[in-house]
Amino acid sequence: MKLKQRVVLLAILLFIFIFTKVFLIDNLDTSAANREDQRAFHRVMASLRVELDPRLDHTLQSPWEIAAQWVVPREVYPEETPELGAVMHAMATKKIIKADVGYKGTQLKALLILEGGQKVVFKPKRYARDYVVEGEPYAGYDRHNAEVAAFHLDRILGFRRAPLVIGRFVNLRTEIKPVATEQLLSTFLMLGNSTCFYGKCYYCRETEPACADGDTMEGSVTLWLPDVWPLQKHRHPWGRTYREGKLARWEYDESYCDAVKKTSPYDSGPRLLDIIDTAVFDYLIGNADRHHYESFQDDEGASMLILLDNAKSFGNPSLDERSILAPLYQCCIIRVSTWNRLNYLKNGVLKSALKTAMSHDPISPVLSDPHLDAMDQRLLSILATVKQCTDQFGPDIVLVEDRMTLSHL
Repeated sequence: MKLKQRVVLLAILLFIFIFTKVFLIDNLDTSAANREDQRAFHRVMASLRVELDPRLDHTLQSPWEIAAQWVVPREVYPEETPELGAVMHAMATKKIIKADVGYKGTQLKALLILEGGQKVVFKPKRYARDYVVEGEPYAGYDRHNAEVAAFHLDRILGFRRAPLVIGRFVNLRTEIKPVATEQLLSTFLMLGNSTCFYGKCYYCRETEPACADGDTMEGSVTLWLPDVWPLQKHRHPWGRTYREGKLARWEYDESYCDAVKKTSPYDSGPRLLDIIDTAVFDYLIGNADRHHYESFQDDEGASMLILLDNAKSFGNPSLDERSILAPLYQCCIIRVSTWNRLNYLKNGVLKSALKTAMSHDPISPVLSDPHLDAMDQRLLSILATVKQCTDQFGPDIVLVEDRMTLSHL
């Protein structure tokens, strides 16, 4: 064999060796990542039930201090939280030492301070569980039970980007009025034998108060994030105009995602993939009202998109607002870990998992069965959308590996 032929043959063999090695390493890495995704899913499934137990073992810290230490740039709480039941029990039972009108916004809420100085946001019950909100997908009052369900879905999906939420019953006459500020107290009134209040907000009206059953009001409490983590508000790139006859650019421009990818913070870092995750999350819960979102301040796009304010969800189980998925089907990318988790939740697993996770909440049952069934159907729509993307562009383009090491030191 001539020297030139030997060199060519050697080069071919070297190429085959390198290609095979890289291919095997890639496959091993992918398999290892997939196995870790599966293990993480099983860990979540094993810890779905949150026993509301006030005991904190092996610690001198308060539940509020523990929850504050959980928060890091990429998650609100860690995967393993043996103290979660104690923190949520405190949220549902600790004495209310001050009550005020809610922070700025369009919907009725109250700001409560619990014993130990912890702030929580209280959203009152406005609808029965089987009430169907007709009209636009963002119509109606906030749904307190939607906040509870959305938090547990966040746990199940493995995102861990939603602040802790639990249901709570409060006595407006004995628990709220004695500690209420004058501003909140001035919005109280009686309708028949029921105590009501209408608060202060953009859409708050004396003619549309939230009323207790007698004096006892059902609602949700959301744990306030620590003040050391100030929030920054951003306009959602796929936000709606909320103006009849006026479309947002993403609603008519098929290349809109290409433009988004060229703008900060979506041109680098995890933020665009967070937007995709949030679209999946919002589609499952039927939330078409995420016109803005929050991240931690001065993060340069590195921190998570925090899943705050999920109360415009679970309004109509018969309405599947596909436009919520626009970031997914326009960009055609999704995290591998999110894709794996969605596949694990097929065949009724999602409904069963969510029912189990919410079963110990004080206001259980949190959702009606039609809403749970709707989530299982929407999950299939998400999987079909990703399948369309992979058929068109290939899985190597669509399924993006983006695993970030999280520290709780």
